[in-house]
This record gives sequence, C-alpha cells and structure tokens, in this order.
Amino acid sequence: MATIDIYNLNGAKAGTLELAEEVFGAVNEDLLWEAITHYRASARAGTHATKNRWRVSGSGKKLWKQKGTGRARIGSIRSPLWRHGGTVHGPQPRSYDYAFPKKKLLGALRSALASKFADGKLVVVTSFEVKEPKTKLFREALDKLKIEGTTLLVDISTTENKNLELSSRNIDGLELVKANEVHPYHLMRYTHVVFAQPALEKLQDSLKKSATRRQHEAEPAEAKKKKPARRSRKAEVA
Repeated sequence: MATIDIYNLNGAKAGTLELAEEVFGAVNEDLLWEAITHYRASARAGTHATKNRWRVSGSGKKLWKQKGTGRARIGSIRSPLWRHGGTVHGPQPRSYDYAFPKKKLLGALRSALASKFADGKLVVVTSFEVKEPKTKLFREALDKLKIEGTTLLVDISTTENKNLELSSRNIDGLELVKANEVHPYHLMRYTHVVFAQPALEKLQDSLKKSATRRQHEAEPAEAKKKKPARRSRKAEVA
C-alpha cells in the first residue's frame, strides 16, 4: 500500500498517510477525458443566436405582384436569399449539458487523484490553520512547501476557515474548493493540488466505498457468465 508524507504549513514533515489501492491504484485516461469534456460542455453559456427571417427588421409586405413584372417572385424583403435577410439554420440558444453517470464521474475522480500522485504533484498538509488573513504570509507558507505554478487548495470546508479564504483569494493561479465539490477538471487543470488531511481522508473513504460497491455489483454478472448451461429435458430422457 502506498503512503504519502504529511507536512505542516512551515514545510516540516508531520507524519504519513496510507493511500487506498482502490483509489490511487490506476489511471483511466479515457474516463478522465469524458469527465472533463462533460464538465466543460455543461459550463458553456449557450447564448449564441442568429436572426432568422422572423426576427430581422423589415417590412413583411410583398414587394411587387406575383406575375407580370418579369422578375423573380418574392414575398418579403427579409427573405434569406436577400442581403440583410434572415439566417437559415443558424445557431440558437441552447444548453450543452448532458447526462453523465455518477459511477463514471467517481471513477474519473479516482483516476485524477492517482495521476496527480504518480506525477508527484499531490501535497498533503495537516490543516490550513492561517492565523492572520494576510496574503503575504500564506504565500510564504506555499513557498516553504515548494509549491510553484497554479495550485488547487482542497479543504474540508471553505466557509468556516475565513482566514484561509481571505489569504488565498488574491494569489494569481490559485483556487480554493471544498472536498465534496472537487471535480476531475479541477485536479487536472492545476499543476499542484494541496489537500488538508481531513479533506483527503474523507474523500478517500467515499471513493473507496464506491469502488468496493462497484466491484460487488460486477461479481454477480461475472458469475452468471461462468454458470454452465442447463441441459435440456430431452437430453436427460435420452
């Protein structure tokens, strides 16, 4: 079983944490791609729009009579065939969100954590106890942990620790999220991920239970496949 070192905000080692094999054991890149694609699709505003012939400004009066002029028949100046007319089959406001199974999302979250751990970009601290709401002091704490580049902070709660929120919000390329709201997109977007120990333990237990439940659900299906075919009654009589 793999382990990871735990540090305090002064950069000193404070212990180790055992990592569950069910959570940090393997990386499914295809599942990660699906989860991130779904997240980005659901985040799209979808407010694009073009004007069709009913929304373009202009009179609806027939320009000339149908026959006898020698010209092509036309019903409205807003026709898509004319300049400044409506657009045919243009984009209209819609939602890009679609259903994504929860089991696949949890599997992608396990893969994202395993990927960060394998790359050495996962850091665990005892807690985010910030005494003063000062950005400079928190930046110094990150420097002691040797964290550079974009960073994701994951705490057990973001509302109770007000000093952490005030200290981190002005640092460029840093985001603070709750443990129960973290998404594979967040983990893969940032270079480093810093977990508070209680947050990682809670998330690991939840993902471990879901992985164990998934294995138990898959076992009956495999047993049915291995079950020998029943002999027909005719064969028994013969």
